[in-house]
Amino acid sequence: MNPRMPNPVTVLSGAMRPLMKIVEVAKQGGVPETTLELVHLRVSQVNGCSACVDGGSRTARKSGESEERLGAVSAWRETPYFTDAERAALALAESTTRLADRQDAVPDQVWDEAARHYDERGLAALVLMIGATNLFNRLNASTRQIAGAWG
Repeated sequence: MNPRMPNPVTVLSGAMRPLMKIVEVAKQGGVPETTLELVHLRVSQVNGCSACVDGGSRTARKSGESEERLGAVSAWRETPYFTDAERAALALAESTTRLADRQDAVPDQVWDEAARHYDERGLAALVLMIGATNLFNRLNASTRQIAGAWG
């Protein structure tokens, strides 16, 4: 397996810092870091980004996430391992990632459930993390970045 090219953020070196700054700012929104890591992992799974699934799993482990929960993220609806707040964040992550799958991309029901668990800062943090993850997924998937190649 070989990437098509180096990651675009290494080719245009000025891109990495502002993208990472978005993630840093998202972590200041009051959402537990483990929840943000679960969101990152689920978005990456939906998008089929092997580099981000691999890296996201590693980062989640470092922030204290269990193997049991990491292994169940793709089936979060059918497992007892997630809180209602985490479920709301994961549902928001999926809807926001799968924009073209339905006429109302992020239904009020999904948004309202997330808003029951997170204040405006928390919602902003989730939306920023989801957006940043989608961007990283697209950079990695389009250039076929290799899982594990970033460390």
